[in-house]
Parts: sequence; C-alpha cells; structure tokens
Amino acid sequence: MSYSLPPKKTGLPRDVLKWLQSLDLTFSPMNVRRDFSNGYLVAELFSWYYPEDFPMHSYNNGTSLPAKQGNWAQIERFLAKQNIHLQKEAIDGTIHCKPGAAELLVQEIYTFLTNRRIKGLQVRETDFTDRDYQEQLPMVARSTASVAIKSNLRLTEVIADPNMSTNQRKVQAIIHMHLEQRAAERAQNPKRFNMKPTLGDLAAGLPSLSHHREDGSNGRTTKHTEISDSCMNNTASVHYQEISVRQTDKRSLTLN
Repeated sequence: MSYSLPPKKTGLPRDVLKWLQSLDLTFSPMNVRRDFSNGYLVAELFSWYYPEDFPMHSYNNGTSLPAKQGNWAQIERFLAKQNIHLQKEAIDGTIHCKPGAAELLVQEIYTFLTNRRIKGLQVRETDFTDRDYQEQLPMVARSTASVAIKSNLRLTEVIADPNMSTNQRKVQAIIHMHLEQRAAERAQNPKRFNMKPTLGDLAAGLPSLSHHREDGSNGRTTKHTEISDSCMNNTASVHYQEISVRQTDKRSLTLN
C-alpha cells in the first residue's frame, strides 16, 4: 500500500491545500511556482467545474515557453468568455515563475470556484519580486544590482516580449528598487557605511521663535529672533535684531 507524501512548504493556506488534494489531480503540486507555470494544473482545476469547456487532451503538460503560452491562451479565452477576472499580473508572473505569483493566482481561483473566503488572508500589494527574500538576508548576503536584474527579469519574459523599450523599463524599475533597498540599509546602519549626518540633519528639529513688533511712532519695524543652541544644552541663546528704516520720499529731494 502506497502513501502519498505531504507536500513541501508551498506558501498556500491550509484550506487551499486540502481543496487541491480533494480534487484528485494528475499529480500533487509539490512546488507551486513550478507546477502551475505551464497552466496544465490550472486547466485541470477548471475542468472539475467546467468539464465541457476544458477538454484536457488539448492541453500540453510541457515546460517549454510555447507550451505555456498555448495552454494559457486557451485558459484566457475561456475566462474572457465567462467574464471571469483574474489578475493579469498574477497570470504573467505565474508563467514566468515570479515569486508569489502562482500562490496568489491559486488563491484567487480557489475563491472563485468554491465561493469561499480564505481565513486569515492578508491583502498586500502586488509585488512579484524577491524584495521580501532579500530583506530577510543579512546585508552582506544581499544581491548586487546585476544579480537583482537576473533574479527579477526572467529570460522567458524577454523571449515572450522582445520589445527593447519595455525591457528597459523593467530593468530601470528593478534598479530603482535596488537603490531604495540600499538607501534603507544605509539609514538603518549608518556606522557600517561611514555615513555622517549632514547640516540639515543636525539642524532638524531646532526650535525657532520669531517675534515682530511695530513701533507706530516712527514707523520702524523691529524683528527679534531667538534661536536655541542644542549643542550648549539650551543654556545659550543668540539674539538678532533687524531694523528697517523708512526711506525718505523722493519728491522731497527734488530741487526747486
């Protein structure tokens, strides 16, 4: 008697895993990112609820990019026909094995087909990059800019969409994300990067009080400004006095 081994850590909630096991699929998904990328298991999921619209003999269980594109083209035609809306970003991310894309897509399919809500599901921003994984690593083990591009821009993406400007925008977005992470690292540990505070950082938060007083007798305006010096433990203060003198009327200087 053979027993099926429990799946490895898939990133899916327990309710979704139990649902997948109850459908008696062709094979149990052990790696969600890899097993759902070609769309074969997705078509098999829908075939249990729409058997006439998903003849499984027309789907290819291959791993090549043409096989993936052919399977997903059929699935998307069915979704458009039935007015079923799944995130396009999640579908593209699943095809190209982006982190978190397949998990999100399977949860959306589970919610639609079973009409159930996932307990404890946290709505988060759609981000199919390795940002979360990099933040868990120590600073010395995090990716460089070139490695970040290789990790977040798949070769299948470039082959599927060889447009130069589109790929350049993707690369620029990855580099921008990498620079943001580096800036956050410097802010969290400035001593490691030998970062010195700027004058603006030192002066930030210093209280400044301005008082304006106008003397009605001679029309002069006196301004007193008091600035506390935090470096002297607020014991010393500097007073500035600005005096503006009313200019004489030019018509009085006109020669007779």
